[in-house]
Amino acid sequence: MSLLSKQPQHKIFPILALLCGATIWGLVWYPYRLLEQAGVSGEISTSITYFFAFLLGLMIFHKSVRPTLIFNGQAHLLFCMCFFAGWANIAYILGILLGEIMRVLLLFYLAPLWTIIFAWLLLNEKLSKYGYFVITFSLTGAAIMLWQPGSYFPLPSSYGDWFGLFGGFMFALVNVLVRKDQSHSIELKSMAICLGAAMVGFGCTLVMDSSLPSSGITINTWLLLLGVGIIMFAMSIVLQYGLTHTPANQAIVILLFELFVAAVAAYFLVNEAMSLMEWLGGLMIISASLFSTKMNQK
Repeated sequence: MSLLSKQPQHKIFPILALLCGATIWGLVWYPYRLLEQAGVSGEISTSITYFFAFLLGLMIFHKSVRPTLIFNGQAHLLFCMCFFAGWANIAYILGILLGEIMRVLLLFYLAPLWTIIFAWLLLNEKLSKYGYFVITFSLTGAAIMLWQPGSYFPLPSSYGDWFGLFGGFMFALVNVLVRKDQSHSIELKSMAICLGAAMVGFGCTLVMDSSLPSSGITINTWLLLLGVGIIMFAMSIVLQYGLTHTPANQAIVILLFELFVAAVAAYFLVNEAMSLMEWLGGLMIISASLFSTKMNQK
């Protein structure tokens, strides 16, 4: 196990780590939008930034990358984490590029609903009566947000909505897998997540036949890609530390701080505003998430 995993754990440190990670997630959409404006599509920027993050992790934590440490009887958890984290990240980034920031993030934060299901299946965490309340309230909030006048059933109305929902589903699964996998170091889990995002991003680039700007990538754009890669690497380490030492259902509530950061940033940076129905549905999703701390039976 790593030094980070061996240190005596104080409850405040994992919480601060999750708050720090949530703050970065609440702001990282903006540089990805700048990259898209520079002609670098979301799938390409995801692949490049996370590849930079993976290389940085490989250089710093190369001693942790040994076959005996990876194939320790729970390698399947690490590989699943890598794969699903890749889809969670690409869905998140494409969602914030194609949709309204707060709408996508609020749909992303249906994750507590999916966390309930995965925590029951993978961690054997049984639901209390609050668990069923969280499910009902979350789905009601989502229905209010997604309902459109004249429609009979509330469904996502844009690719951004769909990516937000899918990303939250994958994020919840990764959250539970990180908690379940206590045999791999934080460093290995972080590198697995960065590698997964780079690989899935590259695969999406091939499928969607994306290409770089015909004039090439400028030095400033390369520097922005590198800077975002470094930030994503640091955030991955911070988040894995917090998720490893915090119960899955508590962690998802702490990460709601991202919504506050994103709301302020979206208003001041891109002047985005939400409708009354979207605010009402979003507040219901947030409220349900707050109740998720009590949704497991003792």
